[in-house]
Amino acid sequence: MINIVIAAGILITLLTAIPVVTQMRHHPRGLIVCFFAEMWERFSYYGMRALLIYYLTRHFLFSDDRANAQYGSYTSLVYLLPLIGGLVADRYIGTRKAIVFGGLLLVAGHTGMALEGTPNQSILNYQGKTYEYAIRDVEAGNAPPRLKVGDSYYEVVGTPDGGREIKGLPADAPLPSVLPKGQFVESVRSATPWAENAFYLSIALIAMGVGFLKPNISSLVGQLYRDKDPRRDSGFQLYYFGINMGSFWATILCGILGERVGWWAGFGLAGVGMLVGLLVFVLGKKLLDGKGEPPNPEAIRQKVGGVISKENLIYLLGLAGVPLIYFVIQRNDIVGWALLASTVCILAYVFTQMFTKFSKVENYRLGLAMVLTLSSVVFWTLFEQAGSSLSLFAERNTDLNLIAEPLRLGALLLATPDQIKAMGGVPEGAFWIDMGFNASQTQSFNPFFILVFAPIFAGVFTFLAKRGKDPDPVKKFAFGLVMAGLGFFVLVWAAPLAGPDFRVPLFCLFLTYMFHTWGELSVSPVGLSQQTKLSPAVLISTMMAIWFLGTSGAQYLAAIIAKLASTETVGGQVLDPAAALQASLQTFNTIGWAGVILGSVLFLLSFVLKGWAHGASDTVDDTPKAGH
Repeated sequence: MINIVIAAGILITLLTAIPVVTQMRHHPRGLIVCFFAEMWERFSYYGMRALLIYYLTRHFLFSDDRANAQYGSYTSLVYLLPLIGGLVADRYIGTRKAIVFGGLLLVAGHTGMALEGTPNQSILNYQGKTYEYAIRDVEAGNAPPRLKVGDSYYEVVGTPDGGREIKGLPADAPLPSVLPKGQFVESVRSATPWAENAFYLSIALIAMGVGFLKPNISSLVGQLYRDKDPRRDSGFQLYYFGINMGSFWATILCGILGERVGWWAGFGLAGVGMLVGLLVFVLGKKLLDGKGEPPNPEAIRQKVGGVISKENLIYLLGLAGVPLIYFVIQRNDIVGWALLASTVCILAYVFTQMFTKFSKVENYRLGLAMVLTLSSVVFWTLFEQAGSSLSLFAERNTDLNLIAEPLRLGALLLATPDQIKAMGGVPEGAFWIDMGFNASQTQSFNPFFILVFAPIFAGVFTFLAKRGKDPDPVKKFAFGLVMAGLGFFVLVWAAPLAGPDFRVPLFCLFLTYMFHTWGELSVSPVGLSQQTKLSPAVLISTMMAIWFLGTSGAQYLAAIIAKLASTETVGGQVLDPAAALQASLQTFNTIGWAGVILGSVLFLLSFVLKGWAHGASDTVDDTPKAGH
């Protein structure tokens, strides 16, 4: 047996890797180190991310609101803490050392995620007696939650007034078949309380690790190229291919292991990926040609108080910050205030530098970099529904089967797990290809499209740049926003296709991610490249950190929007699939219009804003020719 997603993944990897390897031969050799290191780091991050919202709602039995808030707190801090890593690398330890330290924290954090404990238990209390809900079955789909009364389980649905109806309950049962709101209490019982604490500690380590690693490895890619090197944009596109190769396989493999074997297996594989990424980076140091080293190596060796070097003190303070993150990450409101305070402080720092150290042209360039960052906040607010509301939509309101009936092609049998179960097993002599998706595997759609389109976008951008016809970055961002909006419209327009189980066809979600990916390829690698082009050398890592600060703010806003699509659940199961579908589509329609309208406005502004670059985005083809 082989899963169709894995088979397709192998094929698309082989096909897309060839043009990427071909193009990378014409780039600095250090790019390959950053490429593979970040590929494995993203494997670990997206492997965990693919499972996270389901882990919270199925294992810990968080409500949609709490799960979305927790997801938003985590992802906000993941992109907020690069402020620290960027500043520390700029001023003290350099990008390479920051990357290694961040990688070690990530390995520890992902290892801790494998400690899952026993699943939480949802219970109902009525007149002093406690009744247990059945532990959620992975294959349950949209099946209603089931309550144990006596020795039997009975389906439970919600009533219009917020109560509960227990279907098929015998007349002599110890509780009525209809429980009005206020006459019962539902809660969650934890069999292993330590598991939740282990989870918070693990994601605190991951968040701090990403803070040191993420801004600096992207900054290091920019340092590999000379000013006005026409290969820079395509280099970032190829680097972005590596990122998404890692996330593509992470969502496929960690998704299968996490949902079918156990959470520990999916999270554990993500940890192995991070360890591989760290080893690749450490062993590839020579290929970086001295890039990313500390700005003043002697200064960081100096003792502080005659006891500890500045470098080791930085590492110690990084570790000391983990308990603080552990506390903050559980409190979404504090994360919001931290975001606001960080934004004010970092902008005050940059504006001070602008008014005291830089020329008028440099200030215009910095202003354009900030406009692009602000535009990216809007894009990522829409795009990052992927890990929250879109993931829950995939689980609850998307038909994850590729075929409706089993199909026999000689020795090949195309069928879903449910169909195999109905057949009584795989027929003798047949080779089964699993045609079903896990909900978490739908997150592979985005990196799948990047593997397909990243080389194409890189080639097109390079072709246009060499001919002076490359659209300015503001227009690319406008295109990205419109694509994000259109992606949500696909799901809204697909509403009439939903079946009696309130599920839309899988290809609709597939198309949504395709539009979102086109937008991402016009925003993310372009934005990363522009930060290195538009920023003075002494502010590159800081401006890269501001870019990720904008993404952090977007994650926080995305969590707020995701709550609008929340629906009531018990024991990890939806009480009303129809209401869940309606809530999601209403939210998608609203943010779809936001993307299209704001993208159109940005396009009109681009004719003014493009001049702020003052030539920073121009390219000159002075790459060495053969024989010279």
